[in-house]
Amino acid sequence: MIGKYLPPSVPLPSHIHYELLLQLLEQQTMAATYQNAQFRQPVQELIVTLRKALSQQRQLEQLLKQSDIGVEYQWSTQKSIKDLKE
Repeated sequence: MIGKYLPPSVPLPSHIHYELLLQLLEQQTMAATYQNAQFRQPVQELIVTLRKALSQQRQLEQLLKQSDIGVEYQWSTQKSIKDLKE
């Protein structure tokens, strides 16, 4: 059974991290590997995996929102955005 404690917010990666990785893979990595199916296929799989991870994070964000729990987007492993503003 999950504990009853509800944190005020949950740290999650900022969406920009996914978006930057996807842009790099789609625009540069895919262009560099397009002619070789041996490399193209794993790149395509990685893109699908990242898209799925972003989708799953958005689902988690919705669940947290429905539970009145905030999301604290992280830009690094060191400090939260809130900490950077202070």
